[in-house]
Parts: sequence; structure tokens; C-alpha cells
Amino acid sequence: MGSLPPLRLRRNEERRLRAGHLWVFSNEVDVERTPLRDFAPGDLVRIEDHREAPLGVAYINPESLICARVLTRDARAVIDDTFLTRRLTRALHLRELLFDRPFYRLCYGESDGLPGVVIDRFGDVLVVQTSTAGAERFLDVIVDILQKLLMPRVIVLKNVSSLRTLEGLDSYVRVVKGVVDGPTQIRENDVAFWIDPVNGQKTGWFFDHRANRAMAAKLAKCQRVLDLFSYSGAWGVQAAVSGAEHVDCVDSSGPALALARDNAALNSVEDRMRFIESDVFEFLRHAREDRRRYDLILLDPPALIKRKRDLKAGTEAYRRLNQLALQALNSGGVLVSASCSYHLSRASLSDMLRGLTRHLDRHAVFLWQGGQGPDHPVHPAIPETDYLKTIFCHVSAPG
Repeated sequence: MGSLPPLRLRRNEERRLRAGHLWVFSNEVDVERTPLRDFAPGDLVRIEDHREAPLGVAYINPESLICARVLTRDARAVIDDTFLTRRLTRALHLRELLFDRPFYRLCYGESDGLPGVVIDRFGDVLVVQTSTAGAERFLDVIVDILQKLLMPRVIVLKNVSSLRTLEGLDSYVRVVKGVVDGPTQIRENDVAFWIDPVNGQKTGWFFDHRANRAMAAKLAKCQRVLDLFSYSGAWGVQAAVSGAEHVDCVDSSGPALALARDNAALNSVEDRMRFIESDVFEFLRHAREDRRRYDLILLDPPALIKRKRDLKAGTEAYRRLNQLALQALNSGGVLVSASCSYHLSRASLSDMLRGLTRHLDRHAVFLWQGGQGPDHPVHPAIPETDYLKTIFCHVSAPG
């Protein structure tokens, strides 16, 4: 069955793959028949069940807990330029169906059939991230395909994620086509933004909250708004453009707030915005002490639970943040509470808000619940691809 070396699974360990998942964990491998030490990170292998029946082609990293990621269920497939071009073309056509403008996540890893590959498109600027040894092996080919498909002005390799460390990969940022001589302008929900694809967080922008920010903007008219962990102002600037009376943006990063200030000026709303460099927990504690209140609070923290072992401490951090935010909310106001931590489920976030509002003796209803945008499609067999949850919680006095 082809020339690729086999990676054989232990008895009954193929069930998750047959159900559609794409990951193989190291403890699922029959290491006596196919020792992991025989493979190098990034090698292509043929996955087989314990009876030697083929399950597909994957790339492997024997040094990682997720030791193999399936690229195709066709065990005879050749993983080459043609294969990768088909995958990227399919991803591009899907985004072109969804969006009128070229601002979106072009490739979302496993959901687009390319595990470990993330590509964000900012007009004629592409930012590419590879987080696995197998994806890194194909990086040059992927860049060549993107040049042929889209003819971008700039391609940036932004390979600085913590996932690379787990895979034994180096971190680096490299411009492989064109020149980045300043911020790049994008549009989201008809609002303009400057982004920094080289020095900004992740790829420079977070497309996943696009629909949630649009909903929040609808609620912002004539409201006093607090944007926490504001980064470059994606939530707060859109709220101001939609007619907020005033917006406070709070972040611990001075450079992020400078970019948020530029984005406010770009949209002529800087006179209704304030930019506060502060730890969010400290800001909220002072707001409680000073009895400062807001009508709409946008709470979108970074992932506070990166691994399952962080669940207890991370959940407590989310609880404290949401409690402090609720204490700064006017009666009749809305808290938009978001979490990008996969290990904090939507049910857990919902229960947390229910418990906190009862503890504070408030009446609460959930107006709307959002997830990630369609350019971050969820693979139905891989729950790990469904990570983002956002709850719009209207809070008022009891009675």
C-alpha cells in the first residue's frame, strides 16, 4: 500500500479516527511494531489499525503528545504541490462565498484539511503561521502556492506560537515577500483599522469575533462603554462609530493602546474615547471603589486556560473578572463576556454568569450567544476547533 512507512495503532485505538477526528496521540501507537523513535519530526506516514488496514496519510512528530495529524483518508494519496493547491483553493473559494472583501482567515488548520496551518488575509498582505513540524516541512511550498493563487504584495511568516514550542520548533518572524514599512489597513463591519502584521499579537488581528463585535456595536448607541483587554480597539472603536456616548479602552500594553488611538483617529471618534494603560483587574477594582459605572462592558480576555491542567486557576480568573465587570455595570446594562479558552465550555461560562448574577442579586437574561465566525469553520468531528464563546448578558435590578 504505497511507499510511506506505516504507523500502526494499538487495538481499538482507531475508533476516534474512523469517527472523523484527525489526531493520533502517542499512547495510541503500537510502539513495539512501529517505534516512534524510527521517525523524524515532519515525516509522512501511512496510519494503520492493529490489523494493518490503512486509515490515511499523516505527518508525524514523535516528540509531541499529538504525534500524528491526518492529512487525508486516502492512504494512496501523494502529498505534493497539487494536493496542497487543492486544499488551499477549496479554502479560498469558501471564503469568497462568505465575504465581499479580502479580509478573513483564509486557512484554519484541521477544518480546512491542513493541520497546523493558519493563514490570515489582509487584502494584499498575507500572514502565515505553522504550528507543527509537518506543516513547517511544507512551508516553502505553501508560500509558492499562495503567490500563484493570490499574487499578494507581502507575505509574513509569523511563527511565534506556544504550540511550536511543544513541537520542538524555533520561533521567528520573517517577511518572505515584499516590504512591511508600516501598519496595514483593513476593514471590518465597515469600520477601518490599522493593524501591525509583524509586531502585533498573533497575526495582527482577531477575525473570529467579527459577528460578535457587530452585535455589540448595535447595543452601543448613546451608551457609556468599557472595552477591557482592548488591544487595538476592535470592539471599542466599532462601538464609538456606532454612536456610543463615550468609550474607555483598557489594556496593559502601551503599544496596543497607541494603535487603538490611531484607529480611533482613523474613524474620527477619538474625541469620544479614552485609552487607559492598566492591568484590567486593578482597573476594575478601582472602578468598584470609585463607583464608576458603564452601560455596556466588553470583556474579551486572552486565553486564561491554555491547558487542561490550568482549568481550576483559569476558571477562577474568569470568575473574578466577570464578577468585577458586573459590579461596574449599570442596572439595565449589558455585559458581553467572551472566552477563547477551549477548556472553558459554553455551559461553564453560562453557569458562571448565572451564579454571579444571583450572588449579586441581579436579574439576568442572555440576549444573544455567539461563537467564532464562518472563516473559522468548526470540524464536526474535532471539538477542539470549536473554541470561542460569547454571551451577551443583560443585567437589571431584581423585582
